[in-house]
Amino acid sequence: MRFLRMKTAALLACALLGANTAWGQDKQPVDYVNPYIGNISHLLVPTFATVQLPNSMLRVYPARADYTSELIAGLPVIVTNHRERSAFSISPYMGYTPQPVVNMNWDNEHITPYSFDIEMADNTMAARYAVSHQSAIYEISFLERNKPLYIMLNSRRGAMRIVDGHVSGWQQVTRGTRVYIYAETNVAPAQGGMLANGHVDLSRSVAEGDNACAALRFPDATEKVMLRYGVSFISEEQARKNLYREQQGFDIDRVESQGRDTWNAALGKIAVTGGSDDQKTVLYTSYYRTFERPVCLSEDGRYFSAYDGKVHNDEGTPFYTDDWIWDTYRAAHPLRCLITPEVEEPIIESYLRMAEQMGTKWMPTFPEITGDSRRMNSNHGVAMVADALWKGLKVDADRAFDYCRRGIEEKTLAPWSGNKAGWIDAFYRDHGYIPALREGEKETDPNVTAFEKRQPVAVTLGTAYDEWCLSRIAAFRGDSASTAKYARLGHNYRTLFNAETSFFHPKDKDGQFLQPFDYRFSGGIGARDTYDENNGWTYRWDVQHNMADLINLMGGRNKFVENLDQTFAEPMGRGKREFYEQLPDQTGNIGQFTMANEPSLHIPYLYNYAGAPWKTQKRVRQVLRTWFRNDVMGIPGDEDGGGLTSFVVFSSLGFYPVTPGFPAYNIGSPLFSTASIALPSGKTFEIVAENNSAENKYIQSATLNGQPWNKPWFSHDDIKDGGRLVLVMGRHPNKQWGADKQAAPPSADKEK
Repeated sequence: MRFLRMKTAALLACALLGANTAWGQDKQPVDYVNPYIGNISHLLVPTFATVQLPNSMLRVYPARADYTSELIAGLPVIVTNHRERSAFSISPYMGYTPQPVVNMNWDNEHITPYSFDIEMADNTMAARYAVSHQSAIYEISFLERNKPLYIMLNSRRGAMRIVDGHVSGWQQVTRGTRVYIYAETNVAPAQGGMLANGHVDLSRSVAEGDNACAALRFPDATEKVMLRYGVSFISEEQARKNLYREQQGFDIDRVESQGRDTWNAALGKIAVTGGSDDQKTVLYTSYYRTFERPVCLSEDGRYFSAYDGKVHNDEGTPFYTDDWIWDTYRAAHPLRCLITPEVEEPIIESYLRMAEQMGTKWMPTFPEITGDSRRMNSNHGVAMVADALWKGLKVDADRAFDYCRRGIEEKTLAPWSGNKAGWIDAFYRDHGYIPALREGEKETDPNVTAFEKRQPVAVTLGTAYDEWCLSRIAAFRGDSASTAKYARLGHNYRTLFNAETSFFHPKDKDGQFLQPFDYRFSGGIGARDTYDENNGWTYRWDVQHNMADLINLMGGRNKFVENLDQTFAEPMGRGKREFYEQLPDQTGNIGQFTMANEPSLHIPYLYNYAGAPWKTQKRVRQVLRTWFRNDVMGIPGDEDGGGLTSFVVFSSLGFYPVTPGFPAYNIGSPLFSTASIALPSGKTFEIVAENNSAENKYIQSATLNGQPWNKPWFSHDDIKDGGRLVLVMGRHPNKQWGADKQAAPPSADKEK
């Protein structure tokens, strides 16, 4: 059955998209997506096999910890925040003591971005699922029918009711946020009531509280039940409207086919030839991951905002949320700027609205469906704005500058805090760095949390970059005074540079470097007393906007390259158990380089700034080959909804945005013979890698738009209206290509 459905859908997609596509006659882009990649983590959080339409509100994945879990906790309904469990659950059950959520073993599972099917409870039941934007449909099959047949719909903390044969209700997500459901079946239940103490109370049609559960019992001869539902963050009635707007009848084939078409249209903006099937699978799966967040909350032109607890008219601009900007500003947002600016523009506008709705006019940092959680450190929404403006996107620069400035200057810089500025913020304004505590020194700023600590080097470097980005927004607005002010503050990273070691080194409040100090292990768990999640070897390179100055600080190009080389060669210094016990986020190692955490993403490209682009070409191929693979452990760290995989998309195609805020891309080493990117202008940017292979990874020569190209980077303007980059590849490096000092990618300062 499933084979026939898949074959039919594939034939339909071929008819729609044409047989002579760049990905071949037999596979469409979505067929290369493997949602199971990374479902077993190396140490911390795995990826999840997410079923969702691109950036849509309704997301689900199996209700289990990871791929190794023996049991699933019912069937999922909606994941309300990325990486969290489903709100509501649906449990098919055969037996005499139904429970609100039934834990079942599972088998024969198959997941695509738009559907899944699974067998449960020792292969006695099966479920097939297809998703739309704000509604979905289950086909639940009872493969054995020798016991009473039930379907339970449960709210873990909320209310459920049965009215006229349909089920509706709500679940409290957080204090100020509820999610609503409306569901109906194509088979009339024989009985319906509220579940209590293992039996169905037919006298009750409403239940409220923990594990409020509606139980539907179906006739004993029932083989199959279609259950369709809508979800909403506004009301149960809106959930019903969302369902009826998106679905006609109980046609799961139609919902699945529409989902497949939607994903092919989204993923089809990138087309490649050459490379292996595994490389294509990693590419398209990575691209699929970048659509997990943020999600669109607009429902018929209205949306619920947790930022003020109200329902708003979206005034024609969809409202997006659920985006961990610390992870995604680096590559996921630039990827949308390039390919789908029509989505990126309302995303940024949504964040400006959040700043207003919160009443503070502080740009959010971790906007979620339930509000801004203010996780991690720094205020990198400013980078997202600066990058979009200089790439020609429509953003309200005046409001954005104001809200970004307020977020940096009025909110505390203390990590994981949304409080007003305090003691360490005043110190930063006066001295240009966040002071570190000496061993045994007690914390004096109540904004600093006991676990996350001050993260003084990470916050100093991150804020210097944010202030440089603010100067870029000011320059776009023509505000020369603010441009100069924040460009100057963008050099604050210098306050922590230790010229003797060429590392960024924490200082105490008296201006003294902490001693003794180990750049691998000092700083406690996650190095949070000094850095954040990564050690000093990672933060040595955290000056995204001014590599030319970092080259100067390190003593010139040769020393800079030596230091980069040593990053990839430096041993862990301890056994893996001890290393990862202290630095669990710093997995995916090549020496001290970590492929698993976002502050490292730009490091392989930094050779381009110091006259050794061939080493960037080598490193990019090395990290892709080593750490991103087509298997259940094929992601080296916390993927964070596009945080890591957007790096894979860019790098596989052959370029990467090292510095959001500069409309420029560094050239790496593409995996494919050709790669075509459909641009919003209707034109195409094509990357051609002649003689490309696993061994032929080095650029011998290049042309861009027909002209000889000897720079290891190009500008957004070079390609925004279409273009063609041709790279002639070879087995051994051409060490002269792109090596001239004048060919280096842009930096805030010039190399001396």
